[in-house]
Amino acid sequence: GRKEGVYTILVAGKDVVSGATDTMLLVSYDSKAKTLYGLNLPRDTMMNVSTSSKRLNTIYAYNRGRDKETQTEKGMTALKGAVSDLTGIYPDFYVVVEWEAIGNLVNALGGVEFNVPYLMDYKDPEQDLYIYQEPGLRLLNGDDAMQVIRHRQNSDGSHAAGGDVGRLEVQQDFLKAVVKKCLQPAVVLKLPDLVDVFKKNVETDLTVGNLVALAQSAIGMDVNTGIEFGTAPIASSFRYGPAKAAMVTLDAQGILEIVNGKMNPYLESVELSDLELLVRRNDGSFYVTSGQLKLNS
Repeated sequence: GRKEGVYTILVAGKDVVSGATDTMLLVSYDSKAKTLYGLNLPRDTMMNVSTSSKRLNTIYAYNRGRDKETQTEKGMTALKGAVSDLTGIYPDFYVVVEWEAIGNLVNALGGVEFNVPYLMDYKDPEQDLYIYQEPGLRLLNGDDAMQVIRHRQNSDGSHAAGGDVGRLEVQQDFLKAVVKKCLQPAVVLKLPDLVDVFKKNVETDLTVGNLVALAQSAIGMDVNTGIEFGTAPIASSFRYGPAKAAMVTLDAQGILEIVNGKMNPYLESVELSDLELLVRRNDGSFYVTSGQLKLNS
């Protein structure tokens, strides 16, 4: 059974070149209580799969196939299943956005006011990536926003300690600022036009009617108390395989506490048996919380 008015959406930020989904956010929205919780899933999460690449962020690209007309649907169906294994929640809808489209969406909103937490100064000529953002509260345009959400560390090595987890925290804060802007009366009046811009810049199985209804139901939400983001708790970090790829496993009990306490759309609690999480033993071997271990199959 389902709780009335609770919807779940998987938001995936896709890299244009590799096709990997380096940002994956499971959102649970309670339209009755006007609350939203977003759970970031680390891209390096190790999955119980028999394929050579076992990172969560490769599931989409590996399963999308070659037919361009069905790639998004196939890739996101596979990613929804992977997210269900990790959280016990099978997302109702999906939204796929390429990083380049973020700027267009921010510009359509007329910019977003955001407190840049520290100086962001990174240069990578090989990738034609240049980031320079002064710290402080500023109105960010689309290009500014792109730089902020892509920043991992500075060229001199500063602000590198957080790595991908640190970047997720900045992205979460930025998303909260975006929601705050969207709920301003002047923006709400432009809702039909904004939905059109949104549909042109993302791939989603939400209809225009779905988007308008969800947006209208959020009017009156208290951004400060009604919106919360978190990152899936990590149980272990390690290197895996001949390539010594960076991997993490998730803390099952921590996942269950978040899901059942903040985002469960079902009438019954999600149990450990509903998850298919890898657990790494002290000797480096693995077992799975439910199902069959597939790493060596």
